[in-house]
Amino acid sequence: MTVYRTNILVCGGTGCVSSASLDVYNKFKKLITSAGYDKEVKIIKTGCFGFCEQGPIVKIEPDNVFYVKVNKKDAEEIVNEHIIKGRIVKRLLYKEPNSKRIIEKHQNMPFYKKQFRIALRNCGLINPEDIYEYIAVGGYEALGRVITKMNRDEIVDIIKKSGLRGRGGGGFPTGIKWEITKNNHSDKKYIICNADEGDPGAFMDRSILEGDPHNVLEAMAIGGYTIGADKGLIYIRAEYPLAIERLDIAIKQARELGLLGNNILGTDFNFDIEIKLGAGAFVCGEETALINSAEGKRGEPNYKPPYPAQEGLWGKPTCVNNVETFANIPAIILNGYEWFSSIGTEKSKGTKVFALAGKINNVGLVEVPMGTTFREIIYDIGGGIQGNRKFKAVQTGGPSGGVITEENLDTPIDYDSLSSIGSMMGSGGMIVMDDTTCMVDVAKFYLEFTQDESCGRCTPCRIGTKRMFEILTKITDGKGTKEDLKNLEQLSYMIKDGSLCGLGQTAPNPVLSTMKFFKDEYLQHVVNKVCPTGRCKGLAKYKIDPEKCVGCTACAKVCPVECISGKLKETHVIDQNRCIKCGACFEACRFNAVIKPK
Repeated sequence: MTVYRTNILVCGGTGCVSSASLDVYNKFKKLITSAGYDKEVKIIKTGCFGFCEQGPIVKIEPDNVFYVKVNKKDAEEIVNEHIIKGRIVKRLLYKEPNSKRIIEKHQNMPFYKKQFRIALRNCGLINPEDIYEYIAVGGYEALGRVITKMNRDEIVDIIKKSGLRGRGGGGFPTGIKWEITKNNHSDKKYIICNADEGDPGAFMDRSILEGDPHNVLEAMAIGGYTIGADKGLIYIRAEYPLAIERLDIAIKQARELGLLGNNILGTDFNFDIEIKLGAGAFVCGEETALINSAEGKRGEPNYKPPYPAQEGLWGKPTCVNNVETFANIPAIILNGYEWFSSIGTEKSKGTKVFALAGKINNVGLVEVPMGTTFREIIYDIGGGIQGNRKFKAVQTGGPSGGVITEENLDTPIDYDSLSSIGSMMGSGGMIVMDDTTCMVDVAKFYLEFTQDESCGRCTPCRIGTKRMFEILTKITDGKGTKEDLKNLEQLSYMIKDGSLCGLGQTAPNPVLSTMKFFKDEYLQHVVNKVCPTGRCKGLAKYKIDPEKCVGCTACAKVCPVECISGKLKETHVIDQNRCIKCGACFEACRFNAVIKPK
């Protein structure tokens, strides 16, 4: 085995790949080979480091130097200066936005300081396409321990005592789900990994699968052994090509080493995994809709009971867990339930991964202990609001969640605390909004998403979400009334109570929470016909200041709908009924006479 003096780790997650990190990776390989250092220096393509805002990221080990926003040209300087001469390239180190302090090592960065990585423990550390690198960090040791030294009841007991709850949104205790499936006797059972991550702004599961696929395969095998299944299925949306590619590589490698297939590790345990591609329907994140889709049927939910643990895939007992839930399993087996249950809060154990996005300085993937507050994530880890603007709200739980306002920034993030303030954990999307965000427009955005993603099976969701979206559109177009606000609230509760599955039952949450915390903003839209942020084009009004207008006619000449009137050298006027708010007049005016909506 070759021992390398230096490893160059290049981020190969989707975010960095989209910023040309593969060009950086290939450039490093070419430079190192041409310099004759290929037997001393290894170039490793890793998964996501998490700090997406600073990608592409390159880390030099064992020096523990963390370079950010690296491009192909920078690779040459890193090789010539750092690798050959031992000089750190300081201009590529991370600089704190406010203090401009240069930080060399990633563990000293505020973004990483308060994180505690379990599910993401190997992401950015190993090559996800090399099974031996996973084995080198303890991979498949938990599986070996389970199938050679433990019985199924012992495993269930460990997972139950750990306090691990489902990370897909519902928070159901994982150990109990495994126990129920185990106790349902059948000639055939299945275990499914739900990788149909569909929340806007969420990319947690994708990053885990791209950066550490073997971790999930090992956990599925452990789960299969526990419940008595010999077949696993990974249901993943086709929009995740890189995750699919790496899963495919990992499955083949595991089969070659006898870690999947028949007689695993010389035992009588047989277990294999296949990948099933989904078409990207949000409703297929619901377990019964997922199962229907996996069987080739229309992706829509079933009435429950029976639950999948009783009658799931092909009518057989089936256990469905999401990617992040599985990613915790091997670590719990190796470190013990006491270790895991010591992290987090009394009823929410362990850590949670969040996709931090929106108007935040440090966009990225964050894993923190349960009980960490919103303030810590947004200001300590996230680096505060972009442009030092005022914080307005943060949306958790995606289309199923609600907004958290400034008064609740110190709320600890756990299942019960979020429910108590009208939101939910969800799968882990966390979108930060500043004072330029219109909350009515936010509610409309989520309603447009959910009504479009409704499978159409039940009337409350199929018709109700469409009507809610129509009312919100009416309000943002400046045609809303107070009666519309009453109808909107009434419809919300009817849909919550009457919908078949979680999509419909939670679809009104963004509307109800924004109406609760930002009622004045809704009233501004329907009473004063004004959008305080200027985001709603239907309420935006371009005006001409008569004191500044010189009558040059430039605005009238560029107006595409000819709604500006006025003679040469006379004050011009905009016909608000015909104005389409395109902003052409604002761009054309050289005298700052056209007033742009705020």
